Amino acid sequence: MQAKIKAVLGVFITTLLFSASILASPVIPVATQPQMPAFTPSAPNLDANAYILIDATSGKVIAEKNADQRLPPASLTKLMSMYIVSAALKNGSVHPDDKVRISTKAWQSEGSRMFVKVGDEVPLKDLMRGVIVDSGNDAAVALAEYVAGSEDSFTTLMNEQAKMLGMKNSHFMDSTGLPNKEHYSTARDLALLAQAYIKNFPEDYAMYSEKWFTYNAIKQPNRNRLLWRFQYADGLKTGHTNEAGFCLVGSAKKDGMRLISVVLGEPSDNSRTEDSVRLLTYGFRFYETHKVYDATAPIVQARVWQGQKSEVPLGLTEDMYVTVPTGQFKKLQASLQLDKSIKAPIVKGQTYGTLNVMLGNTIIASKPLIALSDDPQGGMLRRATDTVRMNIHKFFSGSDDKNPG
Repeated sequence: MQAKIKAVLGVFITTLLFSASILASPVIPVATQPQMPAFTPSAPNLDANAYILIDATSGKVIAEKNADQRLPPASLTKLMSMYIVSAALKNGSVHPDDKVRISTKAWQSEGSRMFVKVGDEVPLKDLMRGVIVDSGNDAAVALAEYVAGSEDSFTTLMNEQAKMLGMKNSHFMDSTGLPNKEHYSTARDLALLAQAYIKNFPEDYAMYSEKWFTYNAIKQPNRNRLLWRFQYADGLKTGHTNEAGFCLVGSAKKDGMRLISVVLGEPSDNSRTEDSVRLLTYGFRFYETHKVYDATAPIVQARVWQGQKSEVPLGLTEDMYVTVPTGQFKKLQASLQLDKSIKAPIVKGQTYGTLNVMLGNTIIASKPLIALSDDPQGGMLRRATDTVRMNIHKFFSGSDDKNPG
């Protein structure tokens, strides 16, 4: 009898010790840079109808105003057009040296132009620069027709892609952004689009930093004045109509930190540029971005019940970055919320908890914890033993415990 009591107590003590190790929150390493004042000033007050500033890597919103207000995007529409073209290039359905025949519709396009001629066969890569640098409506229509057969079919692709990217308040009626009451987007949606473009098509993104493009002996400057006025800028796109005002999606990278700014409905070309500079300068001055966890690196060994193994490593599907006010990185801590009673079979890639990164009492970033390996069910004896252990754990730790031990 005494031997049985000792055995039960041994299991109980082992279980409690294991629980303590699981519940211990990993602490993010202390930053090495000198500490800055904790005070962070408010973001600049801009003349734009709407704006947003985000970190391109973490997705952190640093500043915003009317970011979800539906507004005409004008030629910012071409960011989505180019996203579709870049996706087609990546999947191999089109190629940079393809010769694109210019239709009458493309040649007759109103507004800014690359100045292609009807019947010309223009390399696809040149048309891309005609859109990116020259903001050519003729080039955009030609690409839309080549990729999808018609501009209407291409527009369907644009709207489907918008849904896939989480652009909840965007709808496109054409590839160029000419005025249409059913054609709209938001500052937040356009920031998401720019973020996705930079991440998914880095080679094509390099074209957005080109200041000039010459075609058919006509040399045109990039309308994005940030490329001349802000030394860290390398993209993206301008837009302007009477309905939309002056708009600009900008991006810049400094010391490894990339920011994306969007300003919509500015009163002038100069103000959209200067206000973008103000936003980007503010973000770089008062915020910093750090990688806190590597993808697929084990963060915690979680207790598994009734499996062939007693533990399974949990981690993340992708690197985790956080953006915080300058000087606050060393104050970050991480906490784990693991699923209650994690039972085999464990499937690699399935979610079994959440990792929260906190600054004080505020959660500033959150990611699902996934299993980094499989763990099939154990044998009959293992399952029976673990059932006893699990019941003892539940009895002493409480039925509402969200972290298994």
